[in-house]
Amino acid sequence: MSLPTMTATAWTRPLQPPAYNAVTPRTTLQPAHAPATAPVRLYALPRRSDEADRHSQSDMGAAQPKPKKVEWPPAVRDYVRRAFDPANAIPGISGAEMQAKLKETISFFAERGAQESNDWANHPLPQQILQTERRLALQQANGTYPAPHLDSNGHTNSLFSSPAKKRKSQDPEELAAQAQATIPPWRKTNLESRMTFGEGHTEKRQKKNAAATDAFSKFDQADLDKRRQRFNLGNNGAKTTPPWGSPRGDEDEMNIAPVVGTNKNLEKSYFRLTAPPKPETVRPLPVLKETLAMLQRKWKAEKNYNYICNQFKSLRQDLTVQHIKTAFTVKVYEVHARISLEKGDLGEYNQCQTQLKALYAQGLEGKPAEFKAYRILYIVYTCNKSDMNDMLAELTLADKQQRFIKHALDVRSALALGNYHKFFKLYLAAENMGSYLMDMFIERERLNALANISRGYANVTLRYLTDELGFDNDDTCREFLESHGAQNIIEQKADEDNGVQYRVKIREAAALFEGLRAAAFRKVDIKGQI
Repeated sequence: MSLPTMTATAWTRPLQPPAYNAVTPRTTLQPAHAPATAPVRLYALPRRSDEADRHSQSDMGAAQPKPKKVEWPPAVRDYVRRAFDPANAIPGISGAEMQAKLKETISFFAERGAQESNDWANHPLPQQILQTERRLALQQANGTYPAPHLDSNGHTNSLFSSPAKKRKSQDPEELAAQAQATIPPWRKTNLESRMTFGEGHTEKRQKKNAAATDAFSKFDQADLDKRRQRFNLGNNGAKTTPPWGSPRGDEDEMNIAPVVGTNKNLEKSYFRLTAPPKPETVRPLPVLKETLAMLQRKWKAEKNYNYICNQFKSLRQDLTVQHIKTAFTVKVYEVHARISLEKGDLGEYNQCQTQLKALYAQGLEGKPAEFKAYRILYIVYTCNKSDMNDMLAELTLADKQQRFIKHALDVRSALALGNYHKFFKLYLAAENMGSYLMDMFIERERLNALANISRGYANVTLRYLTDELGFDNDDTCREFLESHGAQNIIEQKADEDNGVQYRVKIREAAALFEGLRAAAFRKVDIKGQI
């Protein structure tokens, strides 16, 4: 049986509709009813072969040669080594600041091709430059401008001016930058760089800054006028009368090069130095010894503190500018400190105490135990616990056995324990100038003791308060109570054996003494505190 013959049409399968509809892509943002555009054909970029990539990389390597290594002179390398030497570190100057100044210094000479010709062995280290710049900024703020040191070419020494500053051929932009650099950091308004404001606050902030700048410039001028009046300066800046109570410390004058005095006068008024002193205005050491003896005699005879203080400041200044640090220097500061304590001038006492601490550290002969005791009593007066902890840490076992220091430590211990009975016994037994220091806070401790007594007793005799509070007699004790508003609690009582006695109703004034004690410990007003 043969199969039937089938035509080609019989094997043809019906056509199926496609599974998707062709959509022409839109190339513009035209609306849907806009006429369709021609279809877009995307052409792929031909990929580079690996060989082409290798050629490209080799070309880039050839186009960017490696930088050459800079060979610095041996003097520069030694300068850098000395800058990083821990023995040359200066307290208060961080390593980052020192490195920045070091880079600035070397770059200054490298840009000018002077790294070979510069004397690196005698060039100031970067930390020394930073220290000098800070000192000059402080002196400019105080109104004192030391004379610049000049080198052999007649230009300012780099120790007093940063090497990044040019001499006279400066651009206006560099001059403005230098003027900005001389402004002390506490007068710079840099809050805007550390704060973020919204868009609407920028214009308002600029207006406020402009107004503040105008007001500040007026304040500066007014401040200069007040300074001129304060130091009795004329219009040309010449001083007419000496300043009697200048807060300037002796360490500020140690920066001046030492001179050898030739002045023979025993008496000389004190003037603040605004320039290096001349030898004919400075007294040598033999004359200064005669001056000290003369001032001691005059103080015992006349007790004129204004004159004595002025003469001692002049004496200390002559020692400082000549860089004299001997046992005689220690004696001058010790005598001046005792006189200042006798008159209650804590400002001058603190200046002397600060210098004595440094002189004693050098092993110079003096009375270190006596003045360490004064320092402890002074810290008791200021109620400064951190300073007291530092002071106690400095004391050695040998120091604690000294009679003056032991007495001061007992005073501190009695107050810490609230033992007012022991404290006033120590007050009456104080030696040297310790009683003058304790006089500065004896009233405060008497009010403290009265507040404690008022909580434990109802009535006490006036004689009991006189003995407990360290008064000389009953009249002085009664005047103390009356001066503090407690006159109503004192009553007179007759006694057949002892005559007239006074009784104090201490419990009735408990609230009064509590308020007085709080007010006494609230504020300690000290001039020239260390």
